[in-house]
Amino acid sequence: MSQTGSLLDALKRQLRAQGKTYADVAQWLGLSEASVKRMFAERHVTLARLECMCERLDIEFAELVHAMQADERRLQELTQAQEQSIADDHELFLVAVCVLNGYSFADIHRQYQLSEAECTRQLLKLERLALIELLPGNRIRRRVAPNFRWRPGGPIQQFFQQYIANEFFRSRFDSESEKLLVLNGLLSRAGNDEWQQIMQRLAKEFHELCQRESALPITQRFGTTSVLAVRQWQHGLFKDYARESPQK
Repeated sequence: MSQTGSLLDALKRQLRAQGKTYADVAQWLGLSEASVKRMFAERHVTLARLECMCERLDIEFAELVHAMQADERRLQELTQAQEQSIADDHELFLVAVCVLNGYSFADIHRQYQLSEAECTRQLLKLERLALIELLPGNRIRRRVAPNFRWRPGGPIQQFFQQYIANEFFRSRFDSESEKLLVLNGLLSRAGNDEWQQIMQRLAKEFHELCQRESALPITQRFGTTSVLAVRQWQHGLFKDYARESPQK
């Protein structure tokens, strides 16, 4: 990620912390809200505009750089062995997913059948993995970067894929909180690359929305899983009718 992109990410966290919106930024910069959204999406901003936003947020530009550097030092990915240790312990896995989604100690204890001693034991394991810091009063401080991810093809992703295949699509997707879109079309290699970039931006917007709502009580939020996937594929039924491709 470019330094400009990292600075903008740090700035967005400052905006959320102070309850400011893109509409506020648009007013500060004399731009339309759509232009501000495009500026953040394309990750292109002038130094003058960065300084203007810092001034409105009452922070020094150096503070913003320091916040960016602090974020870059946070954990972005676990090792294969660390992920495997979580995947092999379902209780630890449960607590890990909870804390990464912003659950407090009380939220975990209230929502799941884990005693305080069991919660503490699993949280200490996560602290040893550097995912969190367990503070006095059982307060939890996450130590992961905003772009933290499970390893592609790693133990956690494989675990999710197993359950997605067996459980996730076992639904009619007709309730108010569900939606299923199946898209099919013909794309060039460049078009496929562009679509993957759009999917990546959607994933980023999803995480930013989770961050914006993180201050709401846990009772007003519910687990939401969205699967974004793309591959060159056709149903096996169609393959039975396909002619063999000419040898290249």
